[in-house]
Amino acid sequence: MTDKPFTGRTVVVTGGGTGIGRATALAFAGLGAATVIVTGRRKDRLDETAALSPAVVPVAADVTTEEGTRAVADAVTAAGGTLDVLVHNAGVFRFTPLAALDETAAQEVWDVNVVAPLRLTHRLLPLLRSPGGSIVLVSSRGGHNPGPGSSVYSASKAAVHSFTRSWAAELSASGIRVNAVAPGFVRTEAYAANGLSPEQVEGLFAGVVQGIPLGRVAEAEDIAPWITRLAEPGSDLVTGQVITVDGGMDVGGGAA
Repeated sequence: MTDKPFTGRTVVVTGGGTGIGRATALAFAGLGAATVIVTGRRKDRLDETAALSPAVVPVAADVTTEEGTRAVADAVTAAGGTLDVLVHNAGVFRFTPLAALDETAAQEVWDVNVVAPLRLTHRLLPLLRSPGGSIVLVSSRGGHNPGPGSSVYSASKAAVHSFTRSWAAELSASGIRVNAVAPGFVRTEAYAANGLSPEQVEGLFAGVVQGIPLGRVAEAEDIAPWITRLAEPGSDLVTGQVITVDGGMDVGGGAA
């Protein structure tokens, strides 16, 4: 297998300004992609990603909206009109007990985590290579292992798992594959976005690592290779799968 499996290909990565999205965009560029379109709502962070590789094209867009999805489609058209890989990485989490439900925050979680991938996939489907196209969704182990205070977030990721299986069945006749990666705890800026200080984040990780058999939380660079691998031509018999990357939390065996 070639070490540049995406040579000449066009990729879209949502939430490409930070964290897993940035690591994934750079991974695709390193594997030969001609154009990696990164989207998100923060232009400054997208520009930072683009500065790291000439293959990366920043498109500031809110893909929960029709205008935003159209901007991404226009960028794909400008890149040649055929999309090879679509990565739905953009996501938000808000952990609150049911009794303290914030309906505005809950709606944001649902819009970003569920409505956006549905709307963007619908918009880009006519541009997706058929056969040979690949969709990879970034989910969470919370989608199949919810915990207290995460009812809306976990439900949104369970919906992503449903999309993965349903779309895989529907699009297989067109030769388009659909898979998902479900990370556990990953060191990203998302915790700060939820109001946690760096010290609080490290305290959280120090606690959860006791329940991770492999002994550490993930970095964004640990997740990106699973996304690119699922999209590679060499994975052409893999579809409808949710791959959990959580250091073994789902199988147990960590410290009590």
